[in-house]
Amino acid sequence: MNSVRHLALMHGWGLGSAVWQPVVEPLSRRYRVHLVDFPGYGQSPDDDAAFDETAQTVVDALPHPSTLCGWSLGAMLAMRAALLAPQRVTGLVLVGATASFTQRSGWPEAQAPALLDSFSDSITRQPEQTLQRFVALLCQGDHQARSLTRTLRAGLRNAPVPASKVLSRGLHWLREVDLRALLPALTTRSLLIHGENDALNPLAAARRLAGLLPDARLEVFAGTGHAPFLADPQRFIQLLDDFRDAHTNS
Repeated sequence: MNSVRHLALMHGWGLGSAVWQPVVEPLSRRYRVHLVDFPGYGQSPDDDAAFDETAQTVVDALPHPSTLCGWSLGAMLAMRAALLAPQRVTGLVLVGATASFTQRSGWPEAQAPALLDSFSDSITRQPEQTLQRFVALLCQGDHQARSLTRTLRAGLRNAPVPASKVLSRGLHWLREVDLRALLPALTTRSLLIHGENDALNPLAAARRLAGLLPDARLEVFAGTGHAPFLADPQRFIQLLDDFRDAHTNS
């Protein structure tokens, strides 16, 4: 029996796979870690694929079964991938996740479309400055906001900036994708990890998301914003260990 445990780390909008670097080394002692760069990020060529196609391409490229750990937009892609190929996914770790980033009827725990409009307007003219502003927003509400913002902004300066059309496509997904109707069919066991003070995807959205998923557990990080895996990496790694062990012993 193959005892290798595969873990795919799936980044969010605007920040490539390098965002996971603080947790890669300790996780690599426990898993075969796969750093996923979505099309147009890092060294991954852009392919102009739609949201569902991207989710399918990601899961097809991974060994199976794999645990998918997605952050923010990456969590939405991870959920879609598990719905498209449930036999390839042994678990979902959903960090700062939501079923719909944008407010909709019956889903007020989300962002107003005006926020995405403001980013869309500036991303073609000032992509670097727009990403710097986004980093400040995702750290908002975190007790370590200042140091996290410095760290993430330094990472942005050291990484290639995705093309404007790549960033714009991601904003389009955040505006249009609504997974609510699909999620009750998602049988993959899920661990939700969410910051108490998340300014992008409110905690209320994570609670609603956990209620939509048939087999989900929510863990809340007190005093943290949208990046709990950076605010408290030790607890994040321990939760992944517990999630893995619960499956092994079940």
